[in-house]
Amino acid sequence: METYKLIAIDLDGTLVRSDQSISQRTMDALVRVQEMGVKVVVASGRPTYGTAHVADALQLERFGGFVMSYNGGEIYNWQTKEVLHAQTLDKEVIPYLYRYAKAQGLPIMTYIGKEVVSEVKDNEYIRYSEMRNRMIIRQVDDFVATAQGAGVVKCIIVGDPTLLPALEKELQVTLKGKAGAFRSEPFFLEIVPEGIDKAKGLEILLDKMGVKREEVIAFGDGYNDRSMMEFAGTSVAMGNGAEEIKNAADFVTRSNNDDGIVYALEKLIPRLLDKPY
Repeated sequence: METYKLIAIDLDGTLVRSDQSISQRTMDALVRVQEMGVKVVVASGRPTYGTAHVADALQLERFGGFVMSYNGGEIYNWQTKEVLHAQTLDKEVIPYLYRYAKAQGLPIMTYIGKEVVSEVKDNEYIRYSEMRNRMIIRQVDDFVATAQGAGVVKCIIVGDPTLLPALEKELQVTLKGKAGAFRSEPFFLEIVPEGIDKAKGLEILLDKMGVKREEVIAFGDGYNDRSMMEFAGTSVAMGNGAEEIKNAADFVTRSNNDDGIVYALEKLIPRLLDKPY
């Protein structure tokens, strides 16, 4: 008999389909596992506001689930809206990132409340973030002052996917000890507080819950999911995931467009099939 107590699920490319929707079958299955007493945590690189509609659709408030946004930079009890953990980017890093992005000819953005904040508004990647997170773009004259004044969790340099891998490696060296850098999408290079990743966030949450890592299933598809999947007792890679992620997972399921989460849960938690959902 399975002993899982928590399911951690990435959003983009995992829970969310290519058209940004979640299938009814997947939502029904996740409500059913919560009815069985298993907690669900939405674990995403998105800002908290950008995950809210998904958390509500999955009824996390009703069942006492959690939102782990910003790749673990913020953790919320979605039932009480209590902030269980929050970490912000070192303010001294922001001017350096701004100058670095400018030197590369690339825009930089951040999230503040319900807004995507940047000095640039008419950019395909910034507009994509606006759409995906259901936020609005606020164009500012002074990015550094705005970001420093708000205390942001991360900054994102956006641009041509062929350019960002080299910049990612460079920033990982120059920011070592001060911040972390990684690509959450081919066109998003994220800079976050030192030590933040989904594994660390999940570890903090499990400690507060009194849950063991062996009692966790983690679903993901991308490179920023790998640490969480390696930390969890059982890792499930989506069929559409990166080959490196699939090779490292305990179980490879169907794609995000083909109810891959449901397929895996029915294999891992057979009781799910005992009652129609």
